[in-house]
Amino acid sequence: TAGVKKDIEKLYEAVPQLVNVFKIKEKIGEGTFSSVYLATAQLQTGCEEKMALKHLIPTSHPLRIAAELQCLTVAGGQDNVMGVKYCFRKNDHVVIVMPYLEHESFLDILNALSFEEVREYMFNLFKALRRIHHFGIVHRDVKPSNFLYNRQLKKYALVDFGLAQGTPDTKIELLKTAHSEDQQGSCLQTNPIVALGNGVSVSVTAPKQIAQQSASRAADRRSSSLSKAQTKQGRGGKEDSVHHSVQRSVFGERNFNVYSSTYQENSSTKLIKQSKVIDVSSRKLVTKKKIISTKTVSNGAARKAASGCPLNLLCDCYATDRVCSVCLSRRQQVAPRAGTPGFRAPEVLTKCPTQTTAIDMWSAGIIFLSLLSGRYPFFKASDDLTALAQIMTVRGSRETIQAARTFGKSVVCTQVVPTQNLRTLCEKLRGTSSSSKRLQGEGPSRSENNTALPVAADKPCAPETLRKQIQHLESLQEGDGALEMKATDMKGWDQVPDEAYDLLDKLLDLNPATRITAKEALLHPFFKDIRL
Repeated sequence: TAGVKKDIEKLYEAVPQLVNVFKIKEKIGEGTFSSVYLATAQLQTGCEEKMALKHLIPTSHPLRIAAELQCLTVAGGQDNVMGVKYCFRKNDHVVIVMPYLEHESFLDILNALSFEEVREYMFNLFKALRRIHHFGIVHRDVKPSNFLYNRQLKKYALVDFGLAQGTPDTKIELLKTAHSEDQQGSCLQTNPIVALGNGVSVSVTAPKQIAQQSASRAADRRSSSLSKAQTKQGRGGKEDSVHHSVQRSVFGERNFNVYSSTYQENSSTKLIKQSKVIDVSSRKLVTKKKIISTKTVSNGAARKAASGCPLNLLCDCYATDRVCSVCLSRRQQVAPRAGTPGFRAPEVLTKCPTQTTAIDMWSAGIIFLSLLSGRYPFFKASDDLTALAQIMTVRGSRETIQAARTFGKSVVCTQVVPTQNLRTLCEKLRGTSSSSKRLQGEGPSRSENNTALPVAADKPCAPETLRKQIQHLESLQEGDGALEMKATDMKGWDQVPDEAYDLLDKLLDLNPATRITAKEALLHPFFKDIRL
């Protein structure tokens, strides 16, 4: 198109060194932070070789660019991890040249893959993840469009390290520096509150906060160390192409009715200093309390009034559908949340500050879930708390709450949402189940009123939002979206072993500390007859 030709001309102008080396054919990808072009290079042998040129946006931080290059040069080039051929720079324009792997769109081949092809796909994905995790690289954006797959040649490549972070013991030196820069440069904001009715809310809290707030109801205000946070929009890139059909998603994207009430315990962080205990009986404090407890003040007025509010005050808006000025005055909790919606792990959604390579394994589990169910994208939510609610409908509310406690968060839900049986779920959605029964949960039997969006404690509400999600899920399972396969078209899907769902269960472990690693996954019985 004319637009692409213009972009190619601009690229030649920005980086003139490319003119004598490459002939840029077309734009083959575009994300938030880069554009990728297909080009050919004239070799000394006289042959032409296809290359992928990744043009990073000029506003990219130099340290981030250098870190991405170091990931490609140190970990890339083997075990299905993309390598790098050359790098060109002119002023603030950087172009990374990589080998080109012709590949299929995940959505186009999803329902054409045989079960054996899915097994090979996952095996090769784990090889790539084992490789980068060995170097202490957390990819943060594992998804089908970042794991290129050539079905005919059976070639694979994990790409795009633009969001990569390092583990504490990472071997990528620049990731250590980039992580330090990210921590120091985080913006301080407050959480957006979305209140669209139905009285539905979500609460994610540090555990000690609940005990402290309960105690405050019996006694007068006591000192605490809590911080209010606002979700900062993540750096997630655009997934695949604009041609995704909406019905492929199990949940789809709606304007869910959600309240966000997120806190962080700050006794173990350097970002927030402990305030001195202030005498509640002092006149100044009483005056301030009168100002900030006014329920009718506007948001702006509340922020202004709260600016002089002592940070050790306990609020009284917990488990309500409002945020008081005390909470608005608190500083945010800082946690990475870069990645693509639908693939973020629970510890990312709940803003856990300590995130490991386990978040990549969760993302791999979501890919596996899509492959087994034939649904893509499987999860698609408009915000992090809705995403957590969708995960609950598959993995269970009790299990989510219990896992969150292990990494210092408390998730409160109005009613019990049972765990789904993964085999039954996937077979119903793919249309390979011979049973006409409704989806059976591993937990207690589900009644029509026994589902709810996770909400703030002690707040009665009509959980319409999540009920719609589950009704939508059940309609798909009953045939609206799952076409029964003919015996001749099964391609091994009628003989999926229990090991597949055991591996899926371990990948979607809500507790990152016990979630299976890439190295362990390669040794799982599911891959028993595939050589490393």
